[in-house]
Order: sequence, then C-alpha cells, then structure tokens
Amino acid sequence: MKATVLNMAIAASIAAGANAQPHHHGHHHHKKNVDKRDVETTYVPATVTQYMLGNDEVSADEAKAGLDKGLYVVVGETTPTFTPPPKPVVTSSSSKEDAVFIQKVTSTSSSSSAYATTTSSSSATSSSAAASSSASSSYSSGATGVNAEFPSGKIKCSEFPEQYGAVPLDYLGLGGWTGLQFTPDYKIGDLSISNIINGVKGMAQQAGFYSYACPDGYVKSQWPEAQGSTKQSVGGLQCNSDGYLELSRPSSKTLCEPGVGGVTIKNDMAKNVAICRTDYPGIEAMVIPVDSQPGTTRNLANVDSADYYHWTGLSTTLQYYVNQPGVSTEDGCVWDCATDHDECGNWAPTILGVGKAADGNTYISLFPNTPTSSAKPRMNINITGDVSIPCYFQDGAYAVGDSGCTTTIPSGGSAVIHFTEA
Repeated sequence: MKATVLNMAIAASIAAGANAQPHHHGHHHHKKNVDKRDVETTYVPATVTQYMLGNDEVSADEAKAGLDKGLYVVVGETTPTFTPPPKPVVTSSSSKEDAVFIQKVTSTSSSSSAYATTTSSSSATSSSAAASSSASSSYSSGATGVNAEFPSGKIKCSEFPEQYGAVPLDYLGLGGWTGLQFTPDYKIGDLSISNIINGVKGMAQQAGFYSYACPDGYVKSQWPEAQGSTKQSVGGLQCNSDGYLELSRPSSKTLCEPGVGGVTIKNDMAKNVAICRTDYPGIEAMVIPVDSQPGTTRNLANVDSADYYHWTGLSTTLQYYVNQPGVSTEDGCVWDCATDHDECGNWAPTILGVGKAADGNTYISLFPNTPTSSAKPRMNINITGDVSIPCYFQDGAYAVGDSGCTTTIPSGGSAVIHFTEA
C-alpha cells in the first residue's frame, strides 16, 4: 500500500548576524530582509509571502486547508539576510518576496516495521515515563541529567531519553518527542536526504531522526551532517534500522548544550504567557515551550550563530512565537491551537528572534506575525537592559513603525523581555 505525504517548507526569520550573515529558523512563512540606506540606520523587517508546490503557486487558503486536514506538514524554510547597523538612529526598510515551498513525497506504509509501536496521545505519557524504568532492562549508565553523556546505540527508539536531559512534551502525542522525521532511504555517509516523512500521531515508529526539547537556556545538540536534498532541515537523534537511538552529531556527547545566555523573560502580569520556539533543525513547528508564569523570570535560549547549526553553510538563530496572555503552552505551542485560534499557535500575534552574531553582539527582534495574523498583543512587551536602542510593543504600537524593531546587547551584556499589563 502506498501513502502520500505532502511536506510544506515554510519560511521564517529574524534580524541577526553581522556582515550580512544569513540565519534560518522557524517553521513559519516570514522572511525579514533589510537594506542599509544611511550610515546610521534602524533596520525594520518587512514581508511578502507566496506558497509554492513545485513551480506552481498555491493559495494561502489551500495551504491552510491542507494543514488542517493533515495533508501538509512543515519541513523547512528559506533564508533571509541581515546587516546590523553600527549605530542605529534613522529608520528604513525594504521588502522581498518570500517563497513557501511544498514538496510531494511518496513512501511505502510503515505498518510492517520490525519494531513498530503506535504512539498516540494516550500512550505518550506512559511511553516517556517508562524510559527510566525500561532502561534498566536494556541499558543502564548510572549517569543522569543534562550533563550525562548519551550512550549511542544502547537505548531503544521507543524509550524517550529523559534521564539524559531531554524534556518530554507529552501533549504533542509523539512519545515525548518534539518531532519525528522518518527517512527510510537514508544511509550513513549520504550527502543529503531526499525522502523525509514527518511523523504524526498514530504513525508507527520507523528509522529516522527524533527531535526533542531541552531545559530552559539549553538547546538541542544533535543533527546529522546530511540535510534535506531540497533544503529541509533535519535534526535529532537517529533511530537506526535496528530500533536504537544513536548520536547524529557524535562530536557532541550530550543531548543538550547550554546557550550563550544574556536574555531572560520577566512576567509581571496576572496571567501566564506561552512562548514557543521553533523545533530547528527539525520539523520547524513552534512546539518548544517556555511557560512564563506570573511573577517569574525565565531564561530564554540564545545561541552563538557561528558555532551552532548551519543551514546550507549559513549561520542560524532562534525564533519564538509569543501567544496572548492566558494561553497554556499545551494549547499555544502547537501549529493549530483550539483556544482563541486566530491569535495563538501559528497565528500568535508576535515573534521574538534571538541570536549572537560574529561581532559579539546579541540581536533581539520583536515583530508582528504578519501576514499570517492580524492580532496584536493584549499586553505590553519591553526589551530593557544593556540594549542599543529602545525596542518594545506598548499601548498597541511597536517602537519603530508597524514592522517591529531590532536592538542589540554587547558581549557580556544582558536584556530582559518584560511583560506587563496593557
């Protein structure tokens, strides 16, 4: 029996990096390009979007309908570029058309997998909870936690490696994993991966790449050197043909690595804010949560773009979707949320971008989630600390025009993204 899966590659980005260094992240369809018109310039992102199936354009309504019916899944995106200003003062911006690519992939059904087990929402909790107990029957290292080295090839793909620092996201119904990319034709040593099938709830386990979340301030350390042949990103541990998890990036022995820090979230409101990072490299859906509860301060993961994942040789940064106050992470950190549908998940009103560039500065962008969402945050958001210029959303408006703003902090500096009542 043949099964056809349509994979959607969606573009998204923030301003980051020096010397026009591109970055690539997020599952969404935003490309933020800016160009320098004056010596002293503030750079503001602008967006135009189109969906493509091969060489044919697909309407936004058709793309959304395919996603709603499970016919499309997110697998990749294109990249923008950004040249940071040395001393921003005057505003200018430019737009560039951004393509969203849809790829058709055909593969055989996985129901006959030798180690197939069906993962569903009801089984996800027991699957990940069983990881620590079942490890004693298959493998036991004695070392636990985020700093423990992962025993490559010793743990079954059906066991979520929580004891090695990975954070299970059971609400996604994937056995704790943030995303599954099945690659039935991939062999170690291949330069690229042409057949990528995104796993969804209920699909039998197969060989491929299993992505995961890490604790606050940490990022995933595993992804293969071979990436998608049509520029999809691929990330996570490799589930081999024997049904065991292997390090896909053996130079890093742990599953998570600490970011460079410097950025925190502070919530002084009466309701929580669900902040959702894209699973990148990987399926690129906004599923990795930071639950900013009232009265708390949380670390926001930040990476040194030169030393982290590179997409087609280009450095990358991190992207976060910011939901309306009061939306839970279980509801907001998914593509298509049930509550307040037009203002959360893929339709969240605001996006944060974070990344440390080669010049030593961390670039932080705050911009509206257009054209996908017309919603505006029902709160104030202000980036404070060692920032180069003011950047905020306050009283219904961004600091610099409708396209958002970008600010920087120097190496060793810090910034607080502060949520307050509107």
